[in-house]
Amino acid sequence: MIGNAGLVIQQPTILQPEDRSYNGGGIGSSNRMMDFLEEPIPGVGTYDDFNTIDWVREKSRDRDRHREITNKSKESTWALIHSVSDAFSGWLLMLLIGLLSGSLAGLIDISAHWMTDLKEGICTEGFWFNHEHCCWNSDHVTFEDRDKCPEWNSWSQLIISTDEGAFAYIVNYFMYVLWALLFAFLAVSLVKVFAPYACGSGIPEIKTILSGFIIRGYLGKWTLIIKTITLVLAVSSGLSLGKEGPLVHVACCCGNILCHCFNKYRKNEAKRREVLSAAAAAGVSVAFGAPIGGVLFSLEEVSYYFPLKTLWRSFFAALVAAFTLRSINPFGNSRLVLFYVEFHTPWHLFELVPFILLGIFGGLWGALFIRTNIAWCRKRKTTQLGRYPVVEVLVVTAITAILAFPNEYTRMSTSELISELFNDCGLLDSSKLCDYENRFNTSKGGELPDRPAGVGVYSAMWQLALTLILKIVITIFTFGMKIPSGLFIPSMAVGAIAGRLLGVGMEQLAYYHHDWAIFNSWCSQGADCITPGLYAMVGAAACLGGVTRMTVSLVVIMFELTGGLEYIVPLMAAAMTSKWVADALGREGIYDAHIRLNGYPFLEAKEEFAHKTLAMDVMKPRRNDPLLTVLTQDSMTVEDVETIISETTYSGFPVVVSRESQRLVGFVLRRDLIISIENARKKQDGVVSTSIIYFTEHSPPMPPYTPPTLKLRNILDLSPFTVTDLTPMEIVVDIFRKLGLRQCLVTHNGRLLGIITKKDVLKHIAQMANQDPDSILFN
Repeated sequence: MIGNAGLVIQQPTILQPEDRSYNGGGIGSSNRMMDFLEEPIPGVGTYDDFNTIDWVREKSRDRDRHREITNKSKESTWALIHSVSDAFSGWLLMLLIGLLSGSLAGLIDISAHWMTDLKEGICTEGFWFNHEHCCWNSDHVTFEDRDKCPEWNSWSQLIISTDEGAFAYIVNYFMYVLWALLFAFLAVSLVKVFAPYACGSGIPEIKTILSGFIIRGYLGKWTLIIKTITLVLAVSSGLSLGKEGPLVHVACCCGNILCHCFNKYRKNEAKRREVLSAAAAAGVSVAFGAPIGGVLFSLEEVSYYFPLKTLWRSFFAALVAAFTLRSINPFGNSRLVLFYVEFHTPWHLFELVPFILLGIFGGLWGALFIRTNIAWCRKRKTTQLGRYPVVEVLVVTAITAILAFPNEYTRMSTSELISELFNDCGLLDSSKLCDYENRFNTSKGGELPDRPAGVGVYSAMWQLALTLILKIVITIFTFGMKIPSGLFIPSMAVGAIAGRLLGVGMEQLAYYHHDWAIFNSWCSQGADCITPGLYAMVGAAACLGGVTRMTVSLVVIMFELTGGLEYIVPLMAAAMTSKWVADALGREGIYDAHIRLNGYPFLEAKEEFAHKTLAMDVMKPRRNDPLLTVLTQDSMTVEDVETIISETTYSGFPVVVSRESQRLVGFVLRRDLIISIENARKKQDGVVSTSIIYFTEHSPPMPPYTPPTLKLRNILDLSPFTVTDLTPMEIVVDIFRKLGLRQCLVTHNGRLLGIITKKDVLKHIAQMANQDPDSILFN
């Protein structure tokens, strides 16, 4: 059947001067046929908003452009320099994207850190210092109270001059909630007024855009400015969200804007998507300080078309972005992320059992979160709730802040919480998580042995259990609101809390029952056997994997975070287990679920189509439907074509020899037709509604006194993709996936029968999966 699919790309025929001659003539008529496409017309070959690009046409254009530059480079030195600069422009663009993405990420990190601390107090030495920087240079800081210094004043100290007592607590509580509400209100108001596309994570839309869909303004300058500002406000408000997903959106905005500086990428949608794939890698690189993980994330999770050249350029962009962020040093610890840790104790084979249990928990949490969050987002879209985004954000922020303040683990920023949970307790740690009995009795140099938990650890366990419940519930309602909101950090926090709880439990079990068979072979009394921080890291990976269904890139990102090669196997075990468990309960990750919820025309490349249907079962028109709207090659007037355009909403029309024969000639896009006819009316006197439009190579002699004719063969796609009516749909679906088609024509013995669009394919897949086919909103 593939042989009949017509998968042959032909180059447009180059018209010779004699082909353009007009054989008719007379008073009031033109001396030649109107072929106004001798020079390119602005707008022809471009796409309307909410339409899919033609990948084949874009790649063909780029090959023609490259061939022309190569041929000209042999003619002169200037042309050779132009050829070299054209080849180098891609690398220069990657350099600029890396520099801009890294700089913005550093700005966001520093601003968010300062504004998060602003909810609790202010530095009297300089209001621009956050809590940590304020106390760095203080001469009155003790080791035990290193977070307290005279230069840092809480709001109760500033307002009522004391930090003790119930009233001071109420003042601090009130100011914390007030600041949180102010930040959230500013964030949602800026998004609503200036850039509605700046809300959410951005990754579902970026996946859709990279698959070839056009969403104008989604990667524009206003979206970039507002997303950068509101991301800082949203993170600082204390809501259960992260900045990592939105940083991918920010980096892609940088890539899209910088593309306009280079003709090669500005005028070609397919080439621009290669740049956006690299920009997504740079975004993850600065979000996690993981350049290699960023490249793999772009390849595994967001990119639709990822050639080898894009892999190299993604690597370079991620490298430059990470280097830029490292130079800014936003956290003051010479690291790219706030929660960089290093573990020194090796893991034992038996520990794979609790690691796999964490993987099961991550898969269950991921499936639960996706179902409940999608149900809530659908309710938001279909009820009155969606009309009041500001009220929704303020209510969720108020609930979060009121519940978060009493618990120190919910009051701190989520990144700081993860950092504390990942931390491996040492002699100098003053955290409650490290409040063990016999803390300073060491048996092996500076390393701490397993030891009985103290009061602080038990208190921390209760607080963490409450934090876990709050994070699980509140994240469901937070993700998807009309503010920038990432899911990486909240998911990691849920897993890190569960992992730390399990790790401390295992540690105490090994301490009190070291003579059990499962421990006595590898864990002697007083030895440092269990690392609770490692369990937190594995739990974080498991929950993030359960929600996003990432595997390879997730393990590499987590490995780059910790710098420990020997912990790859536990991470792999947890990531694979969480994916298997989550897939058993639902095939879609959170981003694919939101793509389906929004009705975007995204054709998932990972899913297999296993149904035995044929092209004739899916094509339009069906039986009893009106006939397919077509144009004829040499018998329609301008008025006829304009009538068809005004009465239909189709994005393009097949061109046939005649309505009787239905022999296919080509396919013409609606937008190209409209622009070409408008341009002809402006540039050529005498073009009227009765002028005949020709899509043929040669035109017949015209009688005198006839109005000038239009020749539109240059906008005609002479090699549209065709399949026969008996082609299995699994082949058609593969063709759409691998070639990125917008539409495919269906023929029988060379006669045109119908058309299959990408929307028809997606509706058919949804119908076969017992889903609502009308959920596909765009084509």
